[in-house]
Amino acid sequence: MTSVPAAGRRRELGDFTTTHRVIPIALLGIGIGALAALVALTLSRLIGLFTNLFYFQRWSTVLVSPAGHTLGAWALLVPVAGAFVIGLIARFGSERIRGHGIPEAIEAILINGSRVEPKLAGLKPLSSAISIGSGGPFGAEGPIIMTGGAFGSLVSQFFHLTGAERKTLLVAGAAGGMAATFASPVAAVLLAVELLLFEWKPRSLIPVTLASATAAGLRIPLMGPGPLFAVPPHAERLGSAALLGCVLLGVLAGGLSALLTLAVYASEDAFKRLPIHWMWWPMIGGLAIGVGGLIFPQALGVGYETIDALLQGTVSSHVILGILLVKSTIWAISLGSGTSGGVLAPLLMMGGALGGLASLGLPGQGAGFWPLVGMAAIMGGTMRSPFTGIVFAVELTHDVGMLYPLLIAVVVAYAFTVLVMRRSILTEKVTRRGLHLTREYTFDPLETLLARDAMRKDVAVVAAQTTVAELARDFPARIQLPGQHLYPVTDGKGALVGVLRRRALRKLLEERLQDPALGEGRPLGDEIHTHPVVVYPDETLRVVVDRMVETGFTQFPVVSAQTPARVLGVISLRDLLLARRLRLHEEARRERVLGAPKSGARP
Repeated sequence: MTSVPAAGRRRELGDFTTTHRVIPIALLGIGIGALAALVALTLSRLIGLFTNLFYFQRWSTVLVSPAGHTLGAWALLVPVAGAFVIGLIARFGSERIRGHGIPEAIEAILINGSRVEPKLAGLKPLSSAISIGSGGPFGAEGPIIMTGGAFGSLVSQFFHLTGAERKTLLVAGAAGGMAATFASPVAAVLLAVELLLFEWKPRSLIPVTLASATAAGLRIPLMGPGPLFAVPPHAERLGSAALLGCVLLGVLAGGLSALLTLAVYASEDAFKRLPIHWMWWPMIGGLAIGVGGLIFPQALGVGYETIDALLQGTVSSHVILGILLVKSTIWAISLGSGTSGGVLAPLLMMGGALGGLASLGLPGQGAGFWPLVGMAAIMGGTMRSPFTGIVFAVELTHDVGMLYPLLIAVVVAYAFTVLVMRRSILTEKVTRRGLHLTREYTFDPLETLLARDAMRKDVAVVAAQTTVAELARDFPARIQLPGQHLYPVTDGKGALVGVLRRRALRKLLEERLQDPALGEGRPLGDEIHTHPVVVYPDETLRVVVDRMVETGFTQFPVVSAQTPARVLGVISLRDLLLARRLRLHEEARRERVLGAPKSGARP
């Protein structure tokens, strides 16, 4: 019997696993980025249109603040009317329009195979524009991320793609929408990496980056260039007092982030206890918005003009307190009611107000310094996306000199909320829908260990020329090797020609015991699987695991890459678990490697 080619595709080792498939996906990403820029423009115009219709009774798409309305007490009913329409859209259109936007995008990635309902691409921007245009204290970023992701998903569904490729294009649309809305292409990519992709691989990073860059480039002719908030540049060098102030503000921002998250979900829990259908909840949230708007008109709408005033240092303590008390309260209540709107712009405003309040007791560093630090710290702490918060603040202002203080404050706020709260304001919603999400990305030991590191070399091997009688006489002592259920069959030169499974081997031996005359000259050929699935010694254990999943087998022969393939050992699921134990041992065992020399010992 001659040796047969070993089945199984050998994968060459390398730093990355990306293939040329990334090129067509990247081209689709560019197209989706362009589409996302148009979607961002449309949503911006819709928000302007509904704001003008609701508060000024005129047909215009120019973005204006609802705070300047002249409706008087009648303004109380505007958010209620808008919320009533949103409830109808959610009840009879799609319940998926309810929420922040980003959690819904995460959910689509995790459980829906990155497939988004086509109608959501139209209903989400419409409902969000009505919500914000009628005074809702929300941002446009959550809805545009969900809407851009919806369009990216729709485009991907017209092509023959894998689930991973659909995810990449969904995130490309989301990143493109954010980049076009805020003129922040780098922060959009970082948000995708820190929150949406659940991986750091060229296969997804390249298309998402190209989509974000395309959308940001088209923003200039469509919506104007950045920065969104121009601030006077700040000095890059800071004294020790200012650095300590960044630490303090980071702690305060972490505390406020935790309080805001708790407030939103306490509100949601309270609404769930109401004895009425959820379609009416947004109206109650709208009533809270209306009351808050009468008390503090600047709390209505997105509030970009208030954010800009905070960064210019031109707001009074009255405005700062109004943001921290009124804006945060109506935002938490209305968001908990299940209406449609984003969290990013309100967080920026509340973070800026916190920084403005803290600036009363912190060293003076120029106009807008502490509000900008507070904005980034709140974003990093609440969304648990620290690099996004740092870069986003820089891209919004183009103040590169703020990188150092932002780094300190954002990471402190991030550390605070990571230690205090198990979930972020975004992932808590996903968890409440029965999903578990981990956002810690580490190297898996299965990616670094090779098959040769885990395989067993002391294995029983069967010669192809062996007869059943010879097997019954010579082999029983070796069949009891623990954990071996697969026996490589080799020719006279040690090359693999097939495999025998333990079940088949035992059956032959049992038949031989029942009839000693059976198999005196009978070869094993009929029982040998001549096209086995194999593993090569330089393949990673991750590849081995994937091969087990693909084939349904849990044990493979390990063979050399030469032809004919020489048997080197056997690897099983048990061996992979032992390799995994090494990583657990590294994380759990504490030991002192270096210590003080014992007395009397020579140095």
